[in-house]
Amino acid sequence: MTVEKRPLGQSGIEVATLALGGNVFGWTADEATSFDILDTFVAEGGNMVDSADVYSAWVPGHQGGESEIVIGNWLKGDPAKRNQVVIATKVGFFDGLAPEKIAAACDASLRRLGTETIDLYYHHKEDPNVPLAESLGAMDALVKAGKVRAIGLSQYSAERLDEAMRTAEANSLARPCALQTWYNMVERPKLEGELRDTALAHGMGIVPFYGLANGFLTGKYRSKDDLEKSVRGLRNVEYLEGRGMRVLEALDRVAAETGAALATIALAWTIGQPGVTSTLASATSVDQLKQSIAAMHLRLTREQLARLDEASR
Repeated sequence: MTVEKRPLGQSGIEVATLALGGNVFGWTADEATSFDILDTFVAEGGNMVDSADVYSAWVPGHQGGESEIVIGNWLKGDPAKRNQVVIATKVGFFDGLAPEKIAAACDASLRRLGTETIDLYYHHKEDPNVPLAESLGAMDALVKAGKVRAIGLSQYSAERLDEAMRTAEANSLARPCALQTWYNMVERPKLEGELRDTALAHGMGIVPFYGLANGFLTGKYRSKDDLEKSVRGLRNVEYLEGRGMRVLEALDRVAAETGAALATIALAWTIGQPGVTSTLASATSVDQLKQSIAAMHLRLTREQLARLDEASR
């Protein structure tokens, strides 16, 4: 089955509507499992794999870079794989975006990934202590050196995003092509409104993360007793109140009509939202991944989308 590819802003890069999150590689998915997930994702038509130099520094005994190492080892197994994937990674979550930090971090990521070029390199989050002309200038230098194909911004506010895009233009720097941001059916205000309008006004592709709201939109957590089911369960307590249960009821109805899993429907909804180029989802097993992959093929009807919109508004 053919997989739709969408342009990533004005970068010239095209990506499938589902991107594979690499935050679990080397953490809750060991290397062998991660390889199976990556192989399945590519075989099913996916092409963007997303990581960060900080994954998974939060795990005791880890220092960050574990995810990139797993991806690098996977690429090493078959040189042909490199041409099949768009590798995205990020810089600056802990160490900030000073130019010298960006330059050193990029070289370290390239070594771990075992590649000469990062396809999409993000500022992982804003750094108010570094002028945008300097942090974007450092990214521009990487593009000019051939170490990076395109650049993106992650976790930027609308105001800072607009400032960044204007700064790039005023200084003739490489223009960020993508915005990565938090967005899902139970947390729509995190993107909708000024932030989305700003990204679209600048011709950026939007790549949401937390598309399944820490697993809540899979239907796994329907009561407080369910929160012990995983390491991320307790993050879902706020979703159990307010619109959360309304959204699950609407997803249940669409699942009964389509036969699709709740995760598939939730991701398909995100893929169908204005400005979204590709939505991120990670997986700790091939079975879990297949529910996400199915979202690339599920076409919700206008009436189903309207019902999900109403429940999640």
